[in-house]
Amino acid sequence: MIEPQAIAAQNRLWSRIQADALQSLAVVGMTKNTGKTVTLNALLRHAAATQVGVGVTSIGRDGEQHDEVFRIPKPAIRIWPGTWVATARACLDRFDGKFEFAQTTGITSPMGDIVIVKVIESALMEIAGASRGVDQRKLIDQMRQCGASLVLLDGALGRSQHASPAIAQGVILATGAALGGSPADVIRKTRERLALLDIEPAPPEVRERCHDVFARGGVGGWNRRGELLFAAEVATLNAANTLLAYAASEPTLVALAGAVAHKVWQAVLTLAARHTKLDVVVADGTRMFVDHAAVLDLQKLGGRLLAYNRIRVTGITVNPFSPFGAGFVAGEFLAATRRALPGYEVSDVILEEQGDIQ
Repeated sequence: MIEPQAIAAQNRLWSRIQADALQSLAVVGMTKNTGKTVTLNALLRHAAATQVGVGVTSIGRDGEQHDEVFRIPKPAIRIWPGTWVATARACLDRFDGKFEFAQTTGITSPMGDIVIVKVIESALMEIAGASRGVDQRKLIDQMRQCGASLVLLDGALGRSQHASPAIAQGVILATGAALGGSPADVIRKTRERLALLDIEPAPPEVRERCHDVFARGGVGGWNRRGELLFAAEVATLNAANTLLAYAASEPTLVALAGAVAHKVWQAVLTLAARHTKLDVVVADGTRMFVDHAAVLDLQKLGGRLLAYNRIRVTGITVNPFSPFGAGFVAGEFLAATRRALPGYEVSDVILEEQGDIQ
């Protein structure tokens, strides 16, 4: 029996997901303990309550009883009947509910082969999924073939090889008091993260010009006439000297296919300082390992940061509680975040399920 509070006809976030007809959605946290698992659980409950066929997997591992870093209790993932789950076989040994095998996937993980099962009796589950992007895409496709109209990914930020936001059609970002500081500090940090995730997509003609670089990897540069100046299949992290070697050639477009950190970004800023209106195309916002101020430096020099693959931020969930100290007043924090981020759907899934706020 599904709890009455899980039936969320007026839940803003769930209504947005259904209205957008998303087929895949990643739930990612700004940091640990910002409510990512609570958000995932709410979505699973809403899917069950509204009879939406849903699949779920994790980027790495989630649902364990304690945080592996801070050793504090974590909320478990509850799986409802009819849900498809892609997880390592070892996790099934600890699952107390009933399930039936749907199919093998041919994908392995540190916890063993990953299989897809259909849950027929609700219970708590630890989920360990694929870490490689190509495998994540395969699991999404396989669960949809099984019958899931929406696949939820327990995602990750801060690790380029775990770039679930770039794989899913939509992203929910969980933020909250665990980031540290005042409500204003948390909102500022969240806004800065959104500025990196929600990078403007490259226009079709620019995307087409960059296609080969992103297909092969490495970096590339073009002049104002659209002529290719260089294309080097080098790790982007080590590409600073490659970029600077072509500074005199006046590049007006640079493509960076991999992770972008401080050294290569400084090279980008050097090019932008010499040649105004420099367009810089990165794979997506998860590949940016520089702070928001560094991105603003490019804009101040007349440049633009563009994304080859757009990340669509479907919503933001806020958690006013922190395991490390005093939290915030829930309703006030939600209201403040909504005022500060008017372009996004902002929710507190606990308050909304309790009926305390819309």
